[in-house]
Amino acid sequence: MNAQFKKGALELCVLISIASKDQYGYELAQRISMKIQIADGTLYPLLRRLTKEEYLTTYFTSSSEGPQRKYYSLTNKGRKRIEVLINEWEHFTDSVNQLIEEGIAIE
Repeated sequence: MNAQFKKGALELCVLISIASKDQYGYELAQRISMKIQIADGTLYPLLRRLTKEEYLTTYFTSSSEGPQRKYYSLTNKGRKRIEVLINEWEHFTDSVNQLIEEGIAIE
């Protein structure tokens, strides 16, 4: 998949994934990677930005498998952001699909 496509959609994918349940970074990376291949070093800067913009909050929980894990949780502001991003995504994909259909019809 084109890297620019992924970059534009990753924020929405992260927020939606965390909306379903609080997750720690590695768990989130694994979940998203099952559907979309993401480069190392892409996820954590995004998580920091989303936390700074108050779409996410964090908390630590002890782990039986090693050090404490930093979990990410969606805020109310983050839920509103998901709605905005979904509307933008639907508008964008509808427009692209129309262009594709028009291009195919020309052939």
